[in-house]
Amino acid sequence: MQKVIVESPQTKLQNDLILRVARGEEVERPPVWLMRQAGRILPQYRALRGKLSGFKELVETPELAAEVTIQPIDELDVDAAIIFSDILVIPEAMGLTYEMIEKKGPFFPETIKQGADVDKLASGEHAAAQLQYVFDALAITKRELGGRVPLIGFAGAPWTILSYMVEGQGSKTFSKARKLLYQNPQLAHQLLQKITDTTIAYLKLKVAAGADMLQVFDSWAGILPKAQYSAFAIPYIRQICDAIQDVPITVFAKDAWFALEELGQLDCNTIGLDWHLDPQDVRQKVGADKALQGNLDPCLLYADEQEIATSTEEMIQRFGKQHIVNLGHGVYPDTPLPGVKCFVNTVKAFRY
Repeated sequence: MQKVIVESPQTKLQNDLILRVARGEEVERPPVWLMRQAGRILPQYRALRGKLSGFKELVETPELAAEVTIQPIDELDVDAAIIFSDILVIPEAMGLTYEMIEKKGPFFPETIKQGADVDKLASGEHAAAQLQYVFDALAITKRELGGRVPLIGFAGAPWTILSYMVEGQGSKTFSKARKLLYQNPQLAHQLLQKITDTTIAYLKLKVAAGADMLQVFDSWAGILPKAQYSAFAIPYIRQICDAIQDVPITVFAKDAWFALEELGQLDCNTIGLDWHLDPQDVRQKVGADKALQGNLDPCLLYADEQEIATSTEEMIQRFGKQHIVNLGHGVYPDTPLPGVKCFVNTVKAFRY
């Protein structure tokens, strides 16, 4: 199904391509943005990070988060900004603090092991209200953008958030989190519902603060078998999609090739694709009324500019219309800036 979005009469955007595609409207060219576009590919970001104590200081300082959100708009001229934040602010708001360790990633000193751990977690509106610094960053960014491009807000999908809360850090297998689904499914559902309630409240507050569009990242979707993804992931993403009715919403479930039909039945506007998926095959499985986002291999941006341009144009042709151009995952930190610019400029020069 296609979520119906009524454009606010107060919306005054100079470039609304991405919203028009998400709403199923005609556009003269596909819009383009990159996941992780605000980051180490930009020298101005690296210069700012070098002055700070760490990643979390940047996330939790609204003026700085707004500054780095806008950097890729100035430098790359992409068609959307995405607020600089982290999916793990949700467990922190619920009472499970994390650390971001340089070159290693997130680490939770305490993890979810038993029912008592879940019982003491905050959830819903009360937990989401703890993230005022995110909403402040959105409001500042919205003001400073001045209507140049839409602003995207995001959250992690409940299964991915649970994975970190139980595992305590990144993992190749997430065996602790997956074990919970087998050994104590009732507790897993209890935790997933708390995460979902908090995420819904959080995303609604993001919209109130200025987000024009939302994206849900299920980064660890592909680590589950199909039956478990259907039981422990899809129902909670569905709750989020059903609850968000004011702005377009994108669901990006990485490596979830086995769940495309179920993803296509969600009340979302756009389905994000990783670089392994063929857009024509996806279109057959999700139906004709969804926009598709993706899905260039991030490593292609290490190639020479002629190959980047040719491959980007070929990808756009494979997708046809109803396409938001992006990578199949976040841009890698050491990606050469000229390659990123070549990708963006190729898309912006394309005409249907």
